[in-house]
Amino acid sequence: MAENRTATLTIDGKEYALPILSPTEGPDCIDIRKLYGQADVFTYDPGFTSTAACDSTITFIDGDKGILTHRGYPIEQLAERSHYLEVCYLLLYGELPSAAELEKFETTVTRHTMIHEQMHNFFRGFRRDAHPMATMVGVVGAMSAFYHDSLDINDPRQREIAAYRLIAKMPTIAAMAYKYSIGQPFVYPRNDLDYAANFLHMCFAVPAEPYDVNPVLARAMDRIFTLHADHEQNASTSTVRLASSSGANPFACIAAGIACLWGPAHGGANQATLEMLRQIGTPENIPDFIAKVKDKSSNVRLMGFGHRVYKNFDPRAKVMKQTADEVLELLGVHDNPLLQVAQELERIALQDDYFIQRKLYPNVDFYSGIILEAMGFPTAMFTPIFALARTVGWISQWKEQLADPQLKIGRPRQLYLGESLRDYIEIENR
Repeated sequence: MAENRTATLTIDGKEYALPILSPTEGPDCIDIRKLYGQADVFTYDPGFTSTAACDSTITFIDGDKGILTHRGYPIEQLAERSHYLEVCYLLLYGELPSAAELEKFETTVTRHTMIHEQMHNFFRGFRRDAHPMATMVGVVGAMSAFYHDSLDINDPRQREIAAYRLIAKMPTIAAMAYKYSIGQPFVYPRNDLDYAANFLHMCFAVPAEPYDVNPVLARAMDRIFTLHADHEQNASTSTVRLASSSGANPFACIAAGIACLWGPAHGGANQATLEMLRQIGTPENIPDFIAKVKDKSSNVRLMGFGHRVYKNFDPRAKVMKQTADEVLELLGVHDNPLLQVAQELERIALQDDYFIQRKLYPNVDFYSGIILEAMGFPTAMFTPIFALARTVGWISQWKEQLADPQLKIGRPRQLYLGESLRDYIEIENR
């Protein structure tokens, strides 16, 4: 980052020179780290939408151009030509692995997929109707009580062990949360299956009979994982970084990220999309629904279209649409009214000038919800699957932050608008 340019800020006639930092990609950043000490003022940015809270080499997004890259590689290429565990290696270590490196990485992850046997009892402490995300927040946070040899964040070896454990065990934990929620016995992981196929097997197999994972569905699941692996400094990633800045152990940090992801404004978008499709009911109701969307007084929103960051199109959506088409061709939609509504809504919206002019194209959440619904997952499992996929991104950001010599505990400031200093009033005088 070059610091040979400055911006001048004038406050009450006094000028302050602020360095301008130039990234490899994206807009320049004005360095205000010394502004408070020099001028006794804060900057005000609710939601931190115009503030760079860190520097990073992991993921880059250009929302106006519809670009998402991991370590410089376009997400479209990674989703089409790579697979999830290779992308995990890329995010963690910065480069694509050699064949030998990838084989060693995959073998290590595969042999860490089982969880401590005593953790089975932990699941049984939840009510049967507990949301799987509630279970995951609790179980992942409790991993610190079972894996004491990977809690020291100052030990590089322990950080590495924690990273492998979280990536490997998250599918097992998510599948167990699902099985517990539907009253079925837990299914242990299998080392002869790849990452995505193993997750599907743990979710849908039962001890009473064999279950063969369809390769089309396994590939679709792998793409969902890949397309959700990391997304720069979003709310949950920022939560993980903020928790990490205090020195919290890795399992507590990832549990914090899961809790943040649970919010409907963040990880619950694909669930909201499916709930919208259920409200529409049948394809015949779509024109009336779209009319309400266009009517600002109706407060009806079109879910699964557009994106807060991507102002043109979501680069993940194109790959996800192709995957959705493959899954629906395999499983069909004739017996599923919800999927019929989704297909017709997509067709109409892509041809409607109202949505075209506003660049409201189907996003990754629209298609991922359709895929997961077709596979047989209930909507309550959509966000846990998102959390499973995003774990590697959180861990990569966590590792990067701990290695940053500029690391400080996060401490946002505020614009205080409350009462000024006043004296306490005795109760009889109030």
